[in-house]
Amino acid sequence: MIVNFDNAATTFPKPISVKRAVAEAMESLTSPGRGGHPLGLKTSEAVYSARETAAEFFGAEPENVVFTQNCTHALNMAIQGIMKKGGHLIISGMEHNSVARPAAKLAESGKISLSIAEVYPEKERTVESFRRLIRRDTRAIVCTIASNVTGQIMPVEELGKLCKSQNIALIADGAQGVGVMDIKLSQGINILCTAGHKGLYGITGTGMLISDGKFPIEPIMQGGTGSGSRNLEQPVLLPEALESGTVGAVGIMSMKAGMEFIKKVGINKIFAHENRICRRFIAELSNNPKVTVYRSEKAEYVPIVSFNIEGIASESAAAALAKEGFCLRAGYHCAALAHRSLGTEKGTVRFSPSVFSKEEDAVRLARIINNA
Repeated sequence: MIVNFDNAATTFPKPISVKRAVAEAMESLTSPGRGGHPLGLKTSEAVYSARETAAEFFGAEPENVVFTQNCTHALNMAIQGIMKKGGHLIISGMEHNSVARPAAKLAESGKISLSIAEVYPEKERTVESFRRLIRRDTRAIVCTIASNVTGQIMPVEELGKLCKSQNIALIADGAQGVGVMDIKLSQGINILCTAGHKGLYGITGTGMLISDGKFPIEPIMQGGTGSGSRNLEQPVLLPEALESGTVGAVGIMSMKAGMEFIKKVGINKIFAHENRICRRFIAELSNNPKVTVYRSEKAEYVPIVSFNIEGIASESAAAALAKEGFCLRAGYHCAALAHRSLGTEKGTVRFSPSVFSKEEDAVRLARIINNA
């Protein structure tokens, strides 16, 4: 039997309700906003219903919910759209490459100036690190809600207050926080980007950009939107301004079902369950001097645990554990900045449970590691 402890990459298995929603969408939906016939109208209604579900889930307006291919797509639209006219951008030292690469590319091309804020276990020190970098031309701060490497929770709400006081846009990467933390735009987030296939239990190829509408996002793509088709100019209003091309109705329905599943189970219960498994996993490894767990008592974490085994490369360790039936991520987790910050130049092994994970499997995994 294969046990998936790589849910930070993609949750598996999916809830039955999500599987059912995908099957039903495949049977009955086509293209939204692409025709006045019954199939098109039914699909438009279904997609709008999903916008309403997401809007309630994140505390937004339905028209400000933009469906994307994934979180990377959403972050690129947000970063490049906000910074299109230039200026100064600040990102954290724990960012995923979906933030770091577009930011670095804009800086290398001379379109923006870029600063990287150091991250500390203490929230106050991290916020001060950002504060010191703010300049007159600072247009945006981008910060992950939780690190995809260690799971460290970032002080996003405090950064939101800082950004509001300086009239700076706060773009938040919710890929690892959404689904286990109750994230709302009212926490000071201007633009929330997230994946559908992780904590929201949707299928791959899904994501969202959710805006509070305070900072206009210039489109980085143009194309068919199903509205204003006689004009050569891209629509300026959300969501059409950022949804060029036919959106994936099937994937959108999977995210809708995933959000409804989370609401039914209870997000606090999901967090508690996954966190309990992480704590037990760490406890089982705590007496092994050859295992290093990358956590600080001064920080808070979502249910992710990064570790290394002395004398064994992270990829080798994960490969050996895969032979025992356990799926874990190893290497750099597409987060070069985070590994530089942590000093883990050779990467780590990442353990990440889901709502369907069992504590006894985590114990069995830990004992295999201890006996290696």
